[in-house]
Amino acid sequence: MKNFTLLQTNLRKAGKYNELANFTVYYSSERSIQDELNRQSRSDILTIAISYTVMFLYVTLTLGHIRSCRTLFIDLKITIGFVGVLFVLLSVVSSIGFFSYIGIPGTLIIFEVIPFLVLAVGVDNIFIIVQHFERLSLTNTKDDEEEDNGEIEDIRNRKSNIDLVSYHIALTVSRVGPSILLTATSESVAFLLGSLTPMPAVRVFSLYAFLAVFIDFLLQITCFISLLALDAKRQYKMRADLCCCLQQNPNNQLQSSTTNNSQGLLYQIFSKFWTPMVLGNYILRAILFCSFIVLTCFSFSVIHRIPIGLDQKLSMPKDSYVLNYFHGLETYLSVGPPVYFVVQDNYINYTSIQEQNLLCGSAGCSQSSLLVQIGQALRQPNKTYLAQSPSSWLDDYFDWLQSSSKPPCCRINNETGEFCPATMNNTDCIKCPITPVDNQRPDPKDFQKYLRYFLIDNPGEKCPKGGHAAYKDAVQIFDENTTNSRVGGSYFMGFHSVLKTSHDFIEAMKSANTISNNISRVIMAEKHKKFYETNQLKDYPVFPYSVFYVFYEQYLDIWHNLLLNLFYSMSAVFLVTCLLLGFDFHTAIIIIVCVYMIVINMLGVMYIWHIELNAISVVNIVMSVGIAVEFCAHIARYFAVTHGINRLDRARKSLSEMGSSVFSGITLTKIGGVVVLAFAKSQLFQVFYFRMYFALVVLGALHGLIFLPILLSYYGPSNEDEEKIRQHLPSIIVLPITTDDTEVNNTNLSDDLFSPSSRTFPLPN
Repeated sequence: MKNFTLLQTNLRKAGKYNELANFTVYYSSERSIQDELNRQSRSDILTIAISYTVMFLYVTLTLGHIRSCRTLFIDLKITIGFVGVLFVLLSVVSSIGFFSYIGIPGTLIIFEVIPFLVLAVGVDNIFIIVQHFERLSLTNTKDDEEEDNGEIEDIRNRKSNIDLVSYHIALTVSRVGPSILLTATSESVAFLLGSLTPMPAVRVFSLYAFLAVFIDFLLQITCFISLLALDAKRQYKMRADLCCCLQQNPNNQLQSSTTNNSQGLLYQIFSKFWTPMVLGNYILRAILFCSFIVLTCFSFSVIHRIPIGLDQKLSMPKDSYVLNYFHGLETYLSVGPPVYFVVQDNYINYTSIQEQNLLCGSAGCSQSSLLVQIGQALRQPNKTYLAQSPSSWLDDYFDWLQSSSKPPCCRINNETGEFCPATMNNTDCIKCPITPVDNQRPDPKDFQKYLRYFLIDNPGEKCPKGGHAAYKDAVQIFDENTTNSRVGGSYFMGFHSVLKTSHDFIEAMKSANTISNNISRVIMAEKHKKFYETNQLKDYPVFPYSVFYVFYEQYLDIWHNLLLNLFYSMSAVFLVTCLLLGFDFHTAIIIIVCVYMIVINMLGVMYIWHIELNAISVVNIVMSVGIAVEFCAHIARYFAVTHGINRLDRARKSLSEMGSSVFSGITLTKIGGVVVLAFAKSQLFQVFYFRMYFALVVLGALHGLIFLPILLSYYGPSNEDEEKIRQHLPSIIVLPITTDDTEVNNTNLSDDLFSPSSRTFPLPN
């Protein structure tokens, strides 16, 4: 490229613009794709930042429940929302810092996917905790007070709301804490087991995700709960958010906290509209249930059609010079990338004529030699993706030794014994004295002696077979002592045909591997005088290599790695769910079925939307397991521990109580951020992040808020199963609350704690 630039400069100086116009150079290097990927990723940093900013703003501005305009600044929870999001960022930074410290480097995928995952998990838990805590403070209506014979009102008169904060916090954690523990543990263990996969990108992602989710859970269940208690005390004291120095009249706090009993707009939508619509009509339930089954069956049927690979053009910026190179390659060239068939050291004795015949392609060579087999493969270029027979240093070496040109190619100085190049005119140079054996091949000593001369001889008009230009690096020579040497490894270079798509690159690599395996089988059979099937080989003397194999090697077993990772992840989710639900296999199976359906439908969307299966999409699929658990586990656990007349009644309560938190915590949070990615400049972000994230959020919401409640209403655990579950769950201990030097004993609370559907909450006596 430097020489061409110099040529352009000289032509411009000479005024030869016509000659200059005839030159067009398309160029690329082995690192070009990686460099352009990095440049493209940096160009969309602003888009990613805007995406996460939208999600952060949504969380901080919508977390609180506004009772009235007069209490707007009191009811805002910007501080607690910001701290909750900050904990998410801290968990991500901690994970990155820890693994960087122990020498496990991160990848570009990690920095783009991990925040999205942890934000989904963390924000969902934040909404569930805060909204459940607020409902406890707002669910006491006048009817409840009459049922309790005015006991609640009496307690409010005797004790301040500040003293009830600890009780409400304890009750909140007892009700939603197990659900959060269930999801966090399932996801952490799933990602930890996912790190067992041999695929490097997925393995590193799983490790980073495991630690980030685990740290986020610890911060939420400890620090966030404590900050929520402090924020509740601020709210009860009628102090403004962000500036707690400002305080409204504290005498109005009871009135303001009891006059507005609204449960929130989303809660009302789910309890009054969404739940009756989904679970009200048995015909509609059946239709929806069958629709999801049909959708999953369709997705399963098209999974095998998902294309594998990564379109290089898709991953390049639109102004990339590499795109011009791809265009020129497809338009003007008849050959593609070079391919090297490498013969490893210690497998071939190059001085042996019998073993030379296993490699060469000239007269006297084996009918199944390396070059003969490759020549046969060239007859089917559409299947083998080979365009040119490989150059053979061995055959050219024999021709060089036997050259009949004048002067001959191989000459040495008669007096000094030094090599004489073909370009040297010296009367003292004589033809190399060679002792020919079978088929005019050199004997072993001459073979080793003159091979060095061949590799330093420049080809020219008089001796075009000189090997310096073509084979200088193709043959490895080891000096065993001062007089003897041996040939180690070597390669034979050919060319693939023009490769345009990921399918072409993958099939070309597969074909080269197949050819190399057949050659290896022949070599091993000849050396050991034994017939070998390809799958019986333990050693492979020959292997292929091309510059693109490094990138496409992962696709040879990408399906195996994906299925293995999904098996690890879902097994972990199932086992942890069973354990934390008191060995409730029934509910665990329902959760894993929903997660499985979400993943299957994600793969179906990949086929419909033409999203290729590669390292990026595999990481997204593995991540979808964690987010799918968030969509399903909270509602399923609520169903498992809820009293009700029948399954349908308990499903309605579960969807009404937990549906709004799941919808606001995951769906609405993610939609805003995902939509921003649609405006990214990079096609890579538009395809693998916007499309897949959008599909994940929509499919998760549909399965978690429609299919799961319907499935529970049909096949959920019965009330008898619920009683067994409750017997296996650990007992709940509520510490006594002391108010005004009076100890308040909380006894017999376990039944109340397992009745989240009750409209009233137990208060201290």
